[in-house]
Amino acid sequence: MKKTLCIISLVLTFLAGNCSCFAADNEEVSYLLSYLANSGCTFIRNGDEHDAKKARDHLKMKYDYGKKHIKTAEDFIDKIASQSSLSHKAYQVHCGETMTPAK
Repeated sequence: MKKTLCIISLVLTFLAGNCSCFAADNEEVSYLLSYLANSGCTFIRNGDEHDAKKARDHLKMKYDYGKKHIKTAEDFIDKIASQSSLSHKAYQVHCGETMTPAK
């Protein structure tokens, strides 16, 4: 569950204690996005539910657009994967019986 939370903080605080050690190069961000896509969790963005693969696609689009501002995986989680850029509402993740804010 701890991994799931960090990714969707990445969605989502997924890999919570481990995210700060990652550099935000394509390999680590790709890993986080892949983990998210295969998590089976439901991603809630601005009140709308999305499956994990759509969540990954959305976060990848945001990353591709803003990656010049991302220096670490923690930056990716904090600046891209935690809240809507438009509404500033926190993302939520629903995994099994657990519903959590993304961060």
